[in-house]
Amino acid sequence: MGGSQVNQALVRLYFEVGEGVRDPVAAWAKLTGNPQQYRQARGERQVPLDDETAAELVAAAMVYTTARHGAERVAALATSPLARLVGGLGGAVLTEHPCAPDQVLGPSFTGPGAADWARAAYVLLWGENNRLVRTPDTPLVIAGRYKGQKVVAIGTHPTRLSDETLVVRPGTDGALAMAMGHVLLKEFYLDRAPFDRHAMDRTDLPSLVRLRSRQDTPTGREAYVPGGLLGGVCDRLSLYGGEAVEVLLPRFDDGAGVLRRGVPVLRDGDDLVTTVFDLLLAVYGVARPGLPGVWPGGYEDRGEPYTPAWQETCTGVPASRALKIARELGVTAEKTGGRCVIVPGRLETPHADTAYRAMLALLVLTGCGGGWAQTGGAGIPLVPYLCLHACGEDRADVGALSWALSDGLFARRTSRSVLLEAVAAGWPMAPSPRVLALPRPIYPLPPDVDLLIGPDEHCDMSPPDADLVARAVARLAGPADPIERGGGTGEARMRLLVDHAWMHEYGEALPIYRPPGLGIPLKPTHLVR
Repeated sequence: MGGSQVNQALVRLYFEVGEGVRDPVAAWAKLTGNPQQYRQARGERQVPLDDETAAELVAAAMVYTTARHGAERVAALATSPLARLVGGLGGAVLTEHPCAPDQVLGPSFTGPGAADWARAAYVLLWGENNRLVRTPDTPLVIAGRYKGQKVVAIGTHPTRLSDETLVVRPGTDGALAMAMGHVLLKEFYLDRAPFDRHAMDRTDLPSLVRLRSRQDTPTGREAYVPGGLLGGVCDRLSLYGGEAVEVLLPRFDDGAGVLRRGVPVLRDGDDLVTTVFDLLLAVYGVARPGLPGVWPGGYEDRGEPYTPAWQETCTGVPASRALKIARELGVTAEKTGGRCVIVPGRLETPHADTAYRAMLALLVLTGCGGGWAQTGGAGIPLVPYLCLHACGEDRADVGALSWALSDGLFARRTSRSVLLEAVAAGWPMAPSPRVLALPRPIYPLPPDVDLLIGPDEHCDMSPPDADLVARAVARLAGPADPIERGGGTGEARMRLLVDHAWMHEYGEALPIYRPPGLGIPLKPTHLVR
């Protein structure tokens, strides 16, 4: 029977080399023993090969590569049918899921199972345009709607798989999320406080933050910028009611500027400290009487971020609808004990990481921290992997994305140089692959790949049946020992302040909005764990 499509030259070489060699692993070793000659012979048209032989060929390549070069030289994109096998062997599973969930919810977070979406009371399908629209997961969302679940789709195009749709301009999702956060902080934390206990016990909102003195050049006044966490947790969310100072915060919607807002403080020796919660209110522009700075005049203020009216100028979504969805999310989370879910899709902006963090903040604030229905899971991020192994040195200055009062950590630095620094400091990264399985074309590809398994004619072969490959691997090498991936207990506090020098440098330590525009393929903030 016809199974995988395999490069004609590869088939011929495999059988020629295998004559008199009973062991397929030894045959693959001999076949690739002369890399230059082997790679020159590839590139002919693809021909069908029976399932068993195709699976044996892939298994031989995996087993030999693992033994000779190390398991991480076998790689697969997480959505490939072979990804589970590669992960079980200890290989590199490449993922495209955003870094934001790890930063906000912790690396041990796995997200709800697809079946849990059906019991959610409120679902936001957020992104372009969500795999649910055309995959087997669709019935699970439909089942939830029979139980009274409300589904709201947010993206650049309408969808029929929702009760309500908010159509946003490309790349502006983060502005809508920030405006919704403004409403949640105002109505569910200041006006009344149904989520206070959750915030005290499970988030970093009561954590103490040191403020750094900074000369405000335009005015000549002393001001402050957020520094690092002090390490302690306050016995209340806010220090409001005593001394207050003006802080300078990042603003990107009108160029690289600053917001001037006030926060209540306490003195800790020579240091001034405030809480993450107080800083968050300042960032979102939720005013309280007596605090210095420039604040929005209300939800209708279009000039100061991050009000519902302000977001309308960015996204095109009417302020009334942003206000309505935020209130529905807050009320539903309060009444159901946090049964609200965001199903993230692809966002059309180079600053998708900042938009995802703004979206995640909505779940953290409402006690729905387990409601981020991420896809992909843990693994090696694809973009840094390709940047390191497949791309040449770029000339983009990552320092150009720093905020107005940055310390110049990235001035005249490239993405690749920052990536190399991060890897040298222990950031996880796999070496360049010798066997690579892809579910779709991805370019550029790393060089020196002995076997490229993928869907188009540029690959050596199409993916064979994963179960057949797994059985062949077990036969050739014996069952693989399970790989311990580590992980935590899931008890760590969810964090809305990502306290890392690189996040502070970019002005993204707290939720923020960066408008669409030219961006850097690999931002240093992607490398923060």
